[in-house]
Amino acid sequence: MILVSACLCGINCKYNGGNNLDSKVLELLKQGKAIPVCPEQLGGQSTPRPAHEINNSTGAEVLDGKARIIGPDGDDATAEFLKGAHETLKIAEECGAKIAILKARSPSCGYGKIYDGTFTGNKIDGNGVTAELLSRNGITIYTEEDVNSGKCKFDLD
Repeated sequence: MILVSACLCGINCKYNGGNNLDSKVLELLKQGKAIPVCPEQLGGQSTPRPAHEINNSTGAEVLDGKARIIGPDGDDATAEFLKGAHETLKIAEECGAKIAILKARSPSCGYGKIYDGTFTGNKIDGNGVTAELLSRNGITIYTEEDVNSGKCKFDLD
C-alpha cells in the first residue's frame, strides 16, 4: 500500500479549499494501491485555512522542538502539524505502507525542498513535518514531481 497526499487525488483539502489533482496519483487510488491522507486535516485544521510555513527552518527541527509553523498573521499551528504527522504515521503503520507520495514543498508533506517561511515563494532544502517523520520511520518518500519525472524507484502500474 502507498500513502498519498489526499490533495493529489483531487480531494479538496488544500489550505485554500482546492486540490492538487495529479492523474498518476489518482490512478494509484483507483487501482486500490493507495490510501489518501491529509496531515493538516488529521491534525485538526479546517479547510480552507490560512497557509502556513515552517519559520525559517525544517520539519526535522519542528519534530525536535527547535522550530515553529507559523501563518502569515503570526498564528502558531505547530501542535496541529505535529498531531497530523503522528496520525499519518499511525495510518502508514496500520496499512503497512513503506512508500509515500506527498505534495512537494508543503510544510507537512514537502520532501527535499520546502518553502522558507517568508511567504514569498522562496524555497530551502529540507522536509515538511510529516515527510520527515515518515522518513525517520523507514518510509520512502516521493513527491508528485518525482512520479511525473520518472524518478520513482517502484512500478506505478
